[in-house]
Formats: sequence, structure tokens, C-alpha cells
Amino acid sequence: MTHFTKITAAGKPARVNAKAHAAVIDQRTGLMWTAKDVGTATFANAPTLIDDLNAKAFAGFTDWRLPTLQELFGIADHSRISPAIDTAAFPSCKGGWYWSSTVYASSPSDYAWLVSFYLGSAHCDLQGSVGRVRAVRSVSSPASGQ
Repeated sequence: MTHFTKITAAGKPARVNAKAHAAVIDQRTGLMWTAKDVGTATFANAPTLIDDLNAKAFAGFTDWRLPTLQELFGIADHSRISPAIDTAAFPSCKGGWYWSSTVYASSPSDYAWLVSFYLGSAHCDLQGSVGRVRAVRSVSSPASGQ
């Protein structure tokens, strides 16, 4: 049984077996994720993709952000490969690298952390590299649909 609740484009819980959904809530963490990638960008341009999502009030919300490394790594499913993620919750997830908001401590102006959903691993790379972007937001509590 999955720990993700599917959310419609209107921001409401979807039917359990719904094929089309805009976002998912991870009931373990209380985080809501975009079901699809927001796009691809360099680390510096990733926030622009998130801003565009907020300007559209995606799924009814305007507080989307780039996830931390720990948050993003938390949705990796290490029992899967290519992609290493729950494909019922994230049906179009690519096995590529996804930006986190976490910069690399020893060189914070040059490197940032990414998560690969090919193997479910993490790696730091130059901030000028292009990676995929997935947005996240906090909900009022892990058990809520808000």
C-alpha cells in the first residue's frame, strides 16, 4: 500500500486509482509534491520554474519551493530502479538528476546537491549544470489533505 495521496489540479484528494493527478501528499512527511517535473534548468534558474508554478497557483497553492536534499532523497524508492520512485505517485518521473535547494558545503557558490531517480542516489554537481526540477510544499499535518 502506498503512503502517497493523489491530489487533483483543484487541490483536492483524488480517487485512489485515479490515473491523472497534479500532486501527491507523502503521508509520512506531510509534504506535497508535484506529480510531474516542473522542467529542466540550471541551479540558478530552478527557482524561476518554481515562481512560475506559484504564479499559476498550481493545485490551488502558491507556496511551492525547491526541496532540500533530505526531502528529495526521501521520495527515492531504493527497491526500484529506473526510475527509483513510486511510479503510481510519480508516473512521468525520469531517471535523471533532480536539483535540491541544498548547496555543497565546501563550495556553496559553485556546487549544489542533486538526487538521481535512476538509482536513487545523491551527488553534487556544478550549479551551471542542467537538472530536472520537482516542487514541494508543506501541508498542515502529515494526515491532512491540505
